[in-house]
Amino acid sequence: MKIVITDASTVTNGDISLKVFEQFGEVAIYDVTEPDQVAQRIKDADAVIVNKTVLNRHNLKDANNLKYIGLFATGYNNIDLEYTNEKGITVCNAPGYSTEAVAQHTFAFILSILNRVGEYNETVKQGDWIKSRTFSYFPLPLSELSQKTIGIVGYGSIGKQVGEIAKAFNMRILVNNRSKVQDETVTQVSFDELLKNSDIVTLHCPLNKDSENIMNEDAFSKMKDGAVFVNTARGGMVDEYALRNALESKKLLGAGLDVLKKEPMDKDCPLFNVPNCYITPHIAWAGVETRTRLLKLVIENIQAFIDGKAQNTVG
Repeated sequence: MKIVITDASTVTNGDISLKVFEQFGEVAIYDVTEPDQVAQRIKDADAVIVNKTVLNRHNLKDANNLKYIGLFATGYNNIDLEYTNEKGITVCNAPGYSTEAVAQHTFAFILSILNRVGEYNETVKQGDWIKSRTFSYFPLPLSELSQKTIGIVGYGSIGKQVGEIAKAFNMRILVNNRSKVQDETVTQVSFDELLKNSDIVTLHCPLNKDSENIMNEDAFSKMKDGAVFVNTARGGMVDEYALRNALESKKLLGAGLDVLKKEPMDKDCPLFNVPNCYITPHIAWAGVETRTRLLKLVIENIQAFIDGKAQNTVG
């Protein structure tokens, strides 16, 4: 097989080797592939492995040998499935590899906002503790998670893991999910009920036509005053101007975002430098253990396809 990896730098910075793909044949590895380079680089490939590179009708039309597209990701909205179905190209994603990591990152945001570790660390570094007249000073309010209500939108593997962590903090759990949830330890409610009754709202659903901009001005207005919002799913589900307004008006205590509508962040992003908005650069999945597990799954997917037993197919 001739395999092309289009955006290797999104998976490894040298700490994980991609030479393992050589067991399947000739491999061309590109750190980054710009949109106008895609068609030329993949035109002779039998298999293409991508993370976020967009593969559409336009840049796939001359890839006449292409039989397989593998994703270094769970999401596959960057693949034109209508075209791949027409051409009989198998597309396989990588589900479940980042469950623990994304759930952990979700609570990193929540704890950062409620415990203010970063802000207190800064005040100490500025010498405020040295100047303190007492052994402890707490001008920035702190808050416990116990007995608070977390609203989980989307109760797949990641949403369930977030729920398990919430149980350890003795939290109440509300869930909004398209299908019926078989879990007596949580309460399934409508989206509006979840917004109205949750101290923390966290997104763990896929981005599609139903979820696009689901968190808009109306949604934020229905949330509790002083609530916390977290998104480690997809940036397209949030109206960023509406979120900025909710933060600047103090409607929300804070927000934690690992994803934005445009990535990398645009210089005109409405959330840039907004107070109480914690932003990380889409790294919830990027722990070395997580990426190692991802690579193993992508390799297993290719082997299964070669063996005629394709797994984790989408489309």
